[in-house]
Amino acid sequence: MNCNGKILSLEKPVVMGILNITADSFYDGGKFSSDKSVIEQVSKMLEEGASIIDIGPSSSKPGSIAIDEKEEIQKIENILKLLVKEFPTAIFSADTFHASVAEIAIHNGAGIINDISGGEMDAGMFPFIAKAKTPYIMMHMQSTPLTMQNNPHYEDVVKEVATYFQQKVNELKSLGASDIIIDPGFGFGKTPEHNYCILKNLFLFKKFELPILAGLSRKSMINKVINASPNQALNGTSVVNTVALLNGANILRVHDVKEAMEAIKIVNFYNQQS
Repeated sequence: MNCNGKILSLEKPVVMGILNITADSFYDGGKFSSDKSVIEQVSKMLEEGASIIDIGPSSSKPGSIAIDEKEEIQKIENILKLLVKEFPTAIFSADTFHASVAEIAIHNGAGIINDISGGEMDAGMFPFIAKAKTPYIMMHMQSTPLTMQNNPHYEDVVKEVATYFQQKVNELKSLGASDIIIDPGFGFGKTPEHNYCILKNLFLFKKFELPILAGLSRKSMINKVINASPNQALNGTSVVNTVALLNGANILRVHDVKEAMEAIKIVNFYNQQS
């Protein structure tokens, strides 16, 4: 994929490192509030093997309310100017559902747009993505972050998420977009049972012949099973990341890059055996 002039190969699974620049993140909120802390964290993730750094200016945890669009633009513009100068060869993605923020991000050096709403929350997103020819991560979410965990319901979660992708991918491709990554949205309007059903059947989404992103890192679907807090969920994260890789994930979106890279190396070696 051509990410604003930088090439991303997905022939083998890669890691997307999470950089939350909001105080309201469920795990690392407020940790990266200074330029120094941001540069140190990005440097660490790149050294550990991250192929993409995903910048999140606004929290999307259950019950959260998105920040003002103007504030999001200011945050993403400032952080990209800092990081692109410091890490000129790195690929950055912008985690936003606003077309205006996406445009500012691409203008300031981002190479990928990561949209939790799959174009649902801003009608201008798909036309922008098609026009800009930028790689786009399309996530599935039932409802919005504010209400998504209020009794989520599906008759057949895998079938319904697949149908969603079929419709959305066709819509975006009809506008001329081509570089699409799909993300089933673990934890976004789904119970633990829904999440593990999707994880178990993740290989079925290979039918779209598009890269699959799995964002499982330290989420409640892990914590509720092992009775742990997000701070205690690193081992559980490695387990579900490994399952995701075995079932076809191409990108792991994580807080802990080193451990995700180790999972990829082990699964790659495992897959090479006869």
